Amino acid sequence: MASVLNVKESKAERTVVVAGLPAGHFDDLLLTALVKIHFQDINEGGVVEDVVYPTRTKGVAYVTFKEKKVAENVIRKEKHCLAEKAGHIQLIVSHLSEKVFSSVNAVLDLSIFQSQVFLECLVRDLKKKHPTLCFSSLEDNGRISVQGSFLAMKKLKESLLLKANSLLEKSRGFISEQEKRNKQSPRRSPQRSGNSLETPRCSVPEALRRGEIVVLDTDVFHYLKRGNFYKSTLKKYHVLCQERVDGEITTICIRNALAGSRPNHEKLVKEFIEKYSHALHFELRKETFVLEGMENREKVSIKWACKQLSSKYLDVLIKFYETHVDIIGPSSVIYAFKKEAMKLIRHTVR
Repeated sequence: MASVLNVKESKAERTVVVAGLPAGHFDDLLLTALVKIHFQDINEGGVVEDVVYPTRTKGVAYVTFKEKKVAENVIRKEKHCLAEKAGHIQLIVSHLSEKVFSSVNAVLDLSIFQSQVFLECLVRDLKKKHPTLCFSSLEDNGRISVQGSFLAMKKLKESLLLKANSLLEKSRGFISEQEKRNKQSPRRSPQRSGNSLETPRCSVPEALRRGEIVVLDTDVFHYLKRGNFYKSTLKKYHVLCQERVDGEITTICIRNALAGSRPNHEKLVKEFIEKYSHALHFELRKETFVLEGMENREKVSIKWACKQLSSKYLDVLIKFYETHVDIIGPSSVIYAFKKEAMKLIRHTVR
């Protein structure tokens, strides 16, 4: 999760994100103790001030040290393996501000597969292939909630798109085979008996039948779209994009705008967007002003401060919501924006 503004910056600098913990295999208290022991015992380690586990992200803990330099030394260490008691599991350690969008929630609609696969079996397979994600119970309408890191969520959605395309190809093959048989038997009556089978309708959305698909984090997509890159690329290669936002995940379908456009233009634009969004994913940082539980005067001050600074910090994307305000941009710029915003807020609230 992105840090929020009511967390002291000094603590954020002393905190590391630890991913890859064997969630569900150990008691939470035992796993917390093992994590603390590991980071106190390693050579580059030091005094551990706090361990936050479990968190909203499955298999992720936040470890805070008493000194910033200790956190930096821990991050420099190439390998981290949990104690033998936990099976020598290798951990992924990064700075708190490095992985901006570390946890996202999404609601997937699996009903499009309902006519061709058993959804319960599909969900069971997805859980095996994506063990780091948390799945809710499957609803009667085919919807299911999923939570986890953006990269894991992206792999999940990509695997579902591949599954959809695979089923589509099978359906097309079935139709082509039937058309071939019909051509070989032209005298056969086109009328069907009451017991004859209809050609199965493809349940894959029209967006997947043609064009290229890109899956992005919604915050990264909004930041990407605000600049000239997105519009200029679409215009240059004569393509149109159909965008669908599902909470924290955005899906883009890229299609040629002109009938005579080269088919590889869709793939080129997909590659450009993926490369640019990948770079943004590791460059951007998001901070959140929480508005819930505050007095109206404080809420107004926060919004006013953000609007005042918007013309000065052109690289910052500000998203206003009823419960919070998100600011997204390069790490150094966000740090300066936040620092200046806090001064304005303190001055107006007095």
